[in-house]
Amino acid sequence: MTITINNKQVEVVAQEVLQQIVFDQMGENPKGIAVAVNGQVIPKDSWIEIKVSENDDILIIKATQGG
Repeated sequence: MTITINNKQVEVVAQEVLQQIVFDQMGENPKGIAVAVNGQVIPKDSWIEIKVSENDDILIIKATQGG
């Protein structure tokens, strides 16, 4: 199944949960990470419940420090 993550097309397993996709992309420490699916921000405690679908557009943002 094809989805888009941060403007890049990625092949993933059908019905994979959002949490696994975030972990695959960012590592298993979700601290400082925000995720939106199809323009809707998904709270971190809901990542395990959300199953991605074909053509979903996922945006993953990691907060950084600096100035």
